[in-house]
Amino acid sequence: MAAESSPAVSVVMATKNAERYLVESLDSVAAQTLSDLEIIIVDADSTDATRRIAESYPRVKVLPQNGAGFAHAWNVGIAAARSDFISLLDSDDIWSATKLAEQLKYFSDHPSTECVVGRVQYFLSDGQSIPPGFKPSLLEGSHIAYMPGTSMIRRSIFEDFGPFESRWQITNDLIWFAKLRESGRAIGILDDVVLKKRVHASNLSYVTDGSIYRSELLQFLKESVLTRRTNG
Repeated sequence: MAAESSPAVSVVMATKNAERYLVESLDSVAAQTLSDLEIIIVDADSTDATRRIAESYPRVKVLPQNGAGFAHAWNVGIAAARSDFISLLDSDDIWSATKLAEQLKYFSDHPSTECVVGRVQYFLSDGQSIPPGFKPSLLEGSHIAYMPGTSMIRRSIFEDFGPFESRWQITNDLIWFAKLRESGRAIGILDDVVLKKRVHASNLSYVTDGSIYRSELLQFLKESVLTRRTNG
């Protein structure tokens, strides 16, 4: 029997009691103009309808999370992915319909590129007020963003550059992309909105103590300075 062919793109999503917005997120994946994809959902023991919703979609594989934190969940999903190209989506966010197709074409047109990012447009979830710590000005227009939801990443980066670091509680994605940019690897930019990012009071970024965010960034900056000094 012939081996199953790899999909063009592997979509990785971490979930935990995500039923409120999961349908909208998965609908945005199902609506992609690129259909050659797989969806890997790593679920952290959800007690709501998350798993039932996820398994109602085609091409979805649900894996249990045997650790903690969204960085760990992403790493589990990436390890299980079969494609050379990885895209990550939060379970409350929405992709534009052409996101995957446009980014895959960018890789085809620019073979040396190792990561492609695009623009994010923040939006306030219905009935929600702006959470403390969120800048209202971000709701205006769109922004080039180096974040998981706006990106498509060559799998080889995770093999060569390393996974998301679970030691960071809240900044692991920010720090991973900061290190990627510092490394000088080729990053492509699409000047299109590829991600609509939902703003609501349950966002991990806004419910986590701000002192943790600041402490982690300070520690990362100290380590970066030390690394640069060591490397001359």
